[in-house]
Amino acid sequence: MSTLALKAILKNYESDNPGTKTNLYRILNHGRLAGTGRMIILPVDQGFEHGPGRSFAMNEEAYDPHYHYSLAVEGGVNAFAAPLGLLEAGADTYAGQVPLILKINSSNSLVPTLNQAVTGCIADALRLGCVGIGFTIYPGSDDSLEMMEEVRELAKEAKSKGLVVVIWSYARGHMTQAGETALDTISYGAHMAALLGAHIIKVKLPTDHLENKDAKSVYEKYQVRRQTLTERVRHVVQCCFNGRRLVIFSGGATKAVDRVYDEAQAIIAGGGAGSIMGRNCFQRPKNEALDLLSGLVKIYKG
Repeated sequence: MSTLALKAILKNYESDNPGTKTNLYRILNHGRLAGTGRMIILPVDQGFEHGPGRSFAMNEEAYDPHYHYSLAVEGGVNAFAAPLGLLEAGADTYAGQVPLILKINSSNSLVPTLNQAVTGCIADALRLGCVGIGFTIYPGSDDSLEMMEEVRELAKEAKSKGLVVVIWSYARGHMTQAGETALDTISYGAHMAALLGAHIIKVKLPTDHLENKDAKSVYEKYQVRRQTLTERVRHVVQCCFNGRRLVIFSGGATKAVDRVYDEAQAIIAGGGAGSIMGRNCFQRPKNEALDLLSGLVKIYKG
């Protein structure tokens, strides 16, 4: 893709000011996938979500925030997303070397609730030179409506200050465990994120399971294609304003490299914008993580 092609992507964001479009362009035009319209984002919020031992004990270097910054820079990713304290711990050393996204809300595994606390603010993002904010919603949880109201207010302020809004949309709550990755719930959650004003939408890769009986009847009646992962990715992208919003897919728990690559092939074939991958990178030794990222770059470059 050329600069003109990236500008064509930016045209899909018709209400945004030049500051926000500049920061979105910075993400799309940074790192080894610069100018391709694809992206790889390194997220490191797992210390909040799962705890430091569960997240970093398998690779002790990862206890150090500078490790993640260096992995993002050396790996040539498009952006690095993390909570406030982690970004602050390396903000000066790595200033300007990789676009930053402040993960502005977080949960923890010690609290049995499907909600997240707001742990940062727009002023923090601006102070640290971030290009955007990240916010998690849990469609299907008892607290999902409150979370949507929170992100609406934060997104309004972020956009007024020229920041990009990334929404992590994870269907959880009033559904089975299989329903959390069902095609109908993943695509529904992604669509909600688009309706809430996200510039970039992060979801899990969907299975061919259909959770909601009313949705299932429609999917089956109209023969929505879902047999392959590529078809399912294509449907999720379609549900995000027919591809007018950038959709990236979570890497999930650490898995075999070949499986990571197979998923990336399906993402690109289905029209996804790329991967947002944390544990599959930082839970490996750095040389293995860099090799993994190099392979992903080759796939996303076609």
